[in-house]
Amino acid sequence: METWIIIAVIAAFLFWRLMPTKGVRSISAAQLKTMLNDKDKVFIDVRTPAEYKGRNIPQFKNMPLGSKFDKLPKEKEIVVICQSGMRSNQACKQLKKQGFERVVNVRGGMSAY
Repeated sequence: METWIIIAVIAAFLFWRLMPTKGVRSISAAQLKTMLNDKDKVFIDVRTPAEYKGRNIPQFKNMPLGSKFDKLPKEKEIVVICQSGMRSNQACKQLKKQGFERVVNVRGGMSAY
């Protein structure tokens, strides 16, 4: 019985972590490719500097997860990417808490790109 409770708690935690953040739009890598030249968007990559240096998309600025996002313009749409979509989802949550209204997460991250 205790084993099932532990499994249920772990499953609920994982489900909660993977749920999209309220107010954050999610796009695919294919959709990202169509918007890379849009000057009304700010593109940030929240991977580590080493990951970013290894492979990156030129339009994206490297701002590792945990960076201060207060210098980003609140009037523009912020598009966030990481390696798999997990860290970018966390960054999107941070951005929403800081008052950014238009936040977009790239599903699957660089792995899908």
